[in-house]
Amino acid sequence: MGLPAATLAETLAETSVLPYTDVLAWVVIGTFLAGVVADWQDRRELAVHLTAGAWGLFALFWLLLIQHFAFVHRSIVQTVLLVIAVPACLFVGWKLLQGRDSLLLLSRAVAFMGLIYLPFETSAVARGLLIEAVARQTAVAIEWLDLAEGMEFVEDPAADSTLMNTFWFPETGRASRVVFACTGIGSMAIFGGLIASVRAPLRRKVVGLVVSVAIIWVLNIGRNVFIALANGYQWFAYDWLEGPVMLAFGLSDPARVSFFVADRVISQGLAVVALLAIAWLVSRWVPEILELGEELLYLLTGNEVTLRPPATATDGGDPEA
Repeated sequence: MGLPAATLAETLAETSVLPYTDVLAWVVIGTFLAGVVADWQDRRELAVHLTAGAWGLFALFWLLLIQHFAFVHRSIVQTVLLVIAVPACLFVGWKLLQGRDSLLLLSRAVAFMGLIYLPFETSAVARGLLIEAVARQTAVAIEWLDLAEGMEFVEDPAADSTLMNTFWFPETGRASRVVFACTGIGSMAIFGGLIASVRAPLRRKVVGLVVSVAIIWVLNIGRNVFIALANGYQWFAYDWLEGPVMLAFGLSDPARVSFFVADRVISQGLAVVALLAIAWLVSRWVPEILELGEELLYLLTGNEVTLRPPATATDGGDPEA
């Protein structure tokens, strides 16, 4: 079933990375991994220089994406984070070269995050399977909640796609679709990388990974349900809200306000809180990840902070569950 052209503008915005940044992403992660291998081989000086170079390339990667997220994706939260990420990456590389070797642990986490995320980002087959799985479960959740009478779950209207990922609301003529950014794989990769990078008993690491991925998956389905319904039924179509939102996001169609409020403002804002809460929960099983939190707080404040319990606050502390 074809959708009216007007509904194509109302989608969950595509965040596909430009081809050259896909290549650069693999170069970045490859350089991080080279640093990890050098560290495992006790070639600390080489590990530091490779990893510092990787952080420099990482800064370039984020710099190239600012325009995309600011003017194509129109995400205030993500654009601000990218603007912060560029100098932050350069700062981490500089601190490594200044002798802060403990940042190699944070760098190892980034390497593992990339290994989890990039195969989905750069493989059309893997990306499509993930998108359809999330979209179908979102459709099932909407039907189960019985909040979308008349909604139709249809094929992606884009000419180059055959994915079943679109929620069409005939009542309002609005549609939204699940794209790669709506799958939650980025958040899952973060926790997968954090947990994989630390030294801890395998059983506790598996429990922490399962708990974090399960929570992220469920919350992400709920997020997609909320965005689809808010957009489909125009939940935020208020005159007093349209002006500020259209100005902030550079919109010309007031019918897009509900989507941008639901996704760019509410969902992305709550996602930051949810990730922090999940990190705290996972630290109950894998307190070793708090060492990464200590490094982040050091980078933010310049002060040494201890978050870990005494049993895990020393190098090699590896208590069994």
